[in-house]
Amino acid sequence: MKTTIEISQCMFKLYHQVSRLVNECMMDEGVSLARSKFLLLLECQGPQRSTDIAAALGFAPRTVTEAIDGLERDKLVRREPDPKDRRAKIVSITETGRSVICAAQQPQHKTIEAIFAVLSEEQRQTLFEIVRCLSERTEELQCARDRKSDADETAPERPLRAVG
Repeated sequence: MKTTIEISQCMFKLYHQVSRLVNECMMDEGVSLARSKFLLLLECQGPQRSTDIAAALGFAPRTVTEAIDGLERDKLVRREPDPKDRRAKIVSITETGRSVICAAQQPQHKTIEAIFAVLSEEQRQTLFEIVRCLSERTEELQCARDRKSDADETAPERPLRAVG
């Protein structure tokens, strides 16, 4: 019987293997997995401020700014003044960006299909249920952690007492 630690290590290894292979296949079409996340966000949710992109993707604002600089240099996105805040810029995907993301999704999907082809339909369904269950539990634990963190921030500081 495998321990939960052994199983989680196996899951992390698989995640990194799949990410690396998918990224390599997408790079053959000119866009990395990381860059595709930015482009897909803009494609699906429309133009965004860089702070909104950072929040949506869980990246530091500086990381997002640097990524947008590169995407803009490659003509995959464009920045325009925010009509509501002249200090801010709105980032939107260009037609070139749409073409690149469309081309990169084909090898991404093909690679993922090739990986999962080793599983039967029943195994895929079971895996889906397991992953969904673990994802829900992870969200619960994260919410509880966030609530505790928020409560700790609003609680008044208590002085430390000397022990002894």
